Amino acid sequence: MHALQVMSRHVRSTRRMFHRLAWVAGVALCSSATVHAASLDASVLPKIQSATFEVVAAKPVNDPLTYEKPLPLELLPFQERTDKYYSIGTAFAIGNNRFVTAAHVLQIGSKSLWGEPALRDASGHVYAIGKIEKFSLQQDFVVFSLAEQPATATALEVNLKPALNEVVFAVGNALGTGVVIRDGLYTSDTPEDQDGRWKWMRFSAAASPGNSGGPLLDKDGKLIGIVLMKSANENLNFALPISAVLNAPDHQATMDTRVAYQLDIFDTIENGTFKTQFALPLTFAAFYAEYNKRFDSFSDTQLKALLAKDPSSLFPNGAGSARLLSEQTRLDNFPTIIARGSNGEWGRTGSASQHFTLDANGYIDIGEVARNGLMHLRRPDSLDAAKFYGDAVTRMDLVLKTGLFQREVAGEKIKITSLGTPTLESVHTDRWQRPWQVDAWPLPYMNGWIVMYSLPVPDGTVAFTRLVSISQQYDTRLDMDEISNYIYATYEGTLAQWKDYLRMRTLLPDAFKSIHVDFDIGKRFSYTSKRVAFSYTSDVQSITPDNLLWLGFRFLKDGDQPIWDVGDVNIWKTTASDDHDNVNIQRFAVPPQGLDNDISSHWQKLSARAYPYNAVARYENDLMKIDAVIAPANAASQPPAVLYTAFYGVAGTQPQADMKRKLDLLTKDMQIREH
Repeated sequence: MHALQVMSRHVRSTRRMFHRLAWVAGVALCSSATVHAASLDASVLPKIQSATFEVVAAKPVNDPLTYEKPLPLELLPFQERTDKYYSIGTAFAIGNNRFVTAAHVLQIGSKSLWGEPALRDASGHVYAIGKIEKFSLQQDFVVFSLAEQPATATALEVNLKPALNEVVFAVGNALGTGVVIRDGLYTSDTPEDQDGRWKWMRFSAAASPGNSGGPLLDKDGKLIGIVLMKSANENLNFALPISAVLNAPDHQATMDTRVAYQLDIFDTIENGTFKTQFALPLTFAAFYAEYNKRFDSFSDTQLKALLAKDPSSLFPNGAGSARLLSEQTRLDNFPTIIARGSNGEWGRTGSASQHFTLDANGYIDIGEVARNGLMHLRRPDSLDAAKFYGDAVTRMDLVLKTGLFQREVAGEKIKITSLGTPTLESVHTDRWQRPWQVDAWPLPYMNGWIVMYSLPVPDGTVAFTRLVSISQQYDTRLDMDEISNYIYATYEGTLAQWKDYLRMRTLLPDAFKSIHVDFDIGKRFSYTSKRVAFSYTSDVQSITPDNLLWLGFRFLKDGDQPIWDVGDVNIWKTTASDDHDNVNIQRFAVPPQGLDNDISSHWQKLSARAYPYNAVARYENDLMKIDAVIAPANAASQPPAVLYTAFYGVAGTQPQADMKRKLDLLTKDMQIREH
């Protein structure tokens, strides 16, 4: 699956609760239909045409995107390439400058890059929406006026008591092709799912995307319902009886709909009811400003309720977190998401599935977890560090070199080479005081949004990203703010890259307030934190700008407090994949009772200074290795809660005396500062 498609998938939908018949720009969804005008009295057809309108949205005039070559727009069908509007649904007149459509059709205009929806008649005249008069989210309808009333609009005659098993006609401007009328039967009524408060009409007349909000007519052309949904698994579609619209209270917007909220870190779901109302009429902009304010507040409440369901078992708390907090630190330059499995255990998920090489030793690794695209971007050596970290356009242009994002036109996929300047640039600081660079770019052609959370690291950035509809801005930020707390990332880079990175204080997590990395090329390297301090000279391992330093940040407990700190310091002699010379300092904590034997037995081996932690050199896989255990200063008076290992490795065979001498030099001034 193409990465763009992967990142556009959604686990939950909070804005649109049903399988709607709305239209998505750029995707052909409507098949050809047979016109059954002869089945209706000829005198009725002009009334239907004058009463029925397309709901349209203006196509963006300016495109901020840059492509690898001109878009082959000339290959699009004539109507599609010449129409200045997208057709997004259908509406119809009910008299006195009042019109009806599906609520989800107008909702496409909320925060839209296409502007506010409007109505277009059969002659091509476009009418702006005046005021929202009635609205029901649960029944999915909206009644509104127009700023300019069409002179020829006539209301459809209404039948409030349609008969079952009679012929019905679904009317709609499917994809702007004109009034399409298709026949079928009114087969049954079925209660709505939530509480059975009303009954949907089921009918077999064909309904395509674009029919949403259109009228359902009886055999005489009288209005009986609004076409809203299609069945996912059978050819029976849904309409709301028109009586529900006419009997709804005037000048009121009502929301009473069950909404499910879920995060990508566990399978727990928060089912809540979005229930509120406010007075109408309001302009379109004022209506959705009020609606979004209330829905966004409801989303906040749902997230809090979800996280409060069982806080004692939410990472890093509870028995399910114990193994991840106690296992050996893992070094991985690709980011992973900490998620809870079906067994209740929290673990790291995600891995790179695609690798792309850039110029000057740069590269991008890409993977996915649920709705999130994950990536590690190594900054090309030729690119100035300040430019890279300070310019979102530069970073995204590097990502786009992979061909990750493409726009399909007339069956041809055209690579997007630049998204332009992001419309959102901010910084989000997560629970662990890590500063994420948050950037978002609009995709006007699809009314979408690319959101990227980037965590600066010495060699570049690790990031997670989503492609969502523009109306999901708030929900997306809410989700990604929370998920940033569950990203596991190692900080890795050459000493030259570390030098550039450490200069930029605003990029550093708060953990670096107590971590000091210092080096003098050719002479000395030192690492100091509130937990451990050590240093070595070039007598142990040569110190060059190409040394590769990994700080294995991890989640751990400091007493009873969860923290994010370094558990592993690893310095490789060079970045070459076949170079195995390295110095390593690792932290281990006494494991809680009840964990697997592999963790508890490893701690026992460390405590006993048993092989291979006995300061005796060994030869394994063409490498000489030597380890020693270093305990806190007070270890003689009480059992230590933490132990550190010091390791030196070098390719080829070396005498025991030389290996022991270098290990002694490494540990000579080493201090364990925690107890």
